[in-house]
Amino acid sequence: MTHIPVLLKEVIELLDPKEREIIIDGTAGSGGHAKAVLQKIGETGQLLLVDWDKESIANLKKAFASYPNVFIIHGNYAELPGIMAENNFPKADGLLLDLGFSSEQLEKSGRGFSFQKEEPLLMTYSDASESLQEFLKYVSISELTDIIRKFGEERYAERIAEAIYAKRRQISSSQQLGEIIKEAVPKNYERGRIHPATRTFQALRIYLNKELENLEKVLSALDQILTPGGRAVIISFHSLEDRIVKNYFRELAKKGRIKIITKKPTMASQEEISQNPRSRSAKLRAAIII
Repeated sequence: MTHIPVLLKEVIELLDPKEREIIIDGTAGSGGHAKAVLQKIGETGQLLLVDWDKESIANLKKAFASYPNVFIIHGNYAELPGIMAENNFPKADGLLLDLGFSSEQLEKSGRGFSFQKEEPLLMTYSDASESLQEFLKYVSISELTDIIRKFGEERYAERIAEAIYAKRRQISSSQQLGEIIKEAVPKNYERGRIHPATRTFQALRIYLNKELENLEKVLSALDQILTPGGRAVIISFHSLEDRIVKNYFRELAKKGRIKIITKKPTMASQEEISQNPRSRSAKLRAAIII
């Protein structure tokens, strides 16, 4: 399955990369956005690609091997100020964060992100993070309920948590976990619009990888990452992330630290949604550092 970069036209318009500029893609993934950015900055610009997934980094190094002005670092975007300092990378003119979960990661990672496959219960991007298998050994029903309710916005959180807790020592694969969740909810769950395990898997992934904390961390460090006039473009895929971006931008704008350039989030067109259904939930917000 080929990963299609979401809102590509809109990203390039708002990020507005130019020759001689320095751009950072903090969630480089399959490099779809990065390729388009590179065309704009040419040989005179610099492009820093960061990703937490080792396999993505290996693929990016192959794809951009012939470009001396592309720098590829394995790391978490939340640590960008440190990554930049360690690698003597100056403040940038643009920062892109695509917080989405690519179809390639879902299909090929083998880390338990998919409830459709028989995969080990890791559900983490990094080997340094605690796996779901380990977490389930000591988590309480109440904590598990809270995680599924808060990070998955799942109405049957309590029922699902009880079902997982009861069988937590027997669960050995992501597919098995998906089936346990499916059995715990009503047969007409969401009228069949989404798989019953979708929100719970989202919740566990967000919690284990500290995704919301990482987002808050990078948003609080924008002035350490971007030069005055630098542009931050952030794509989120669920309401929890979008709310954080919206609120941070609003607060930073009140303090006179940024100028918001998307009064409302930019969404995918019907044409893009028809070609790439994953783009349906994408929301893009952008701001300029003052």
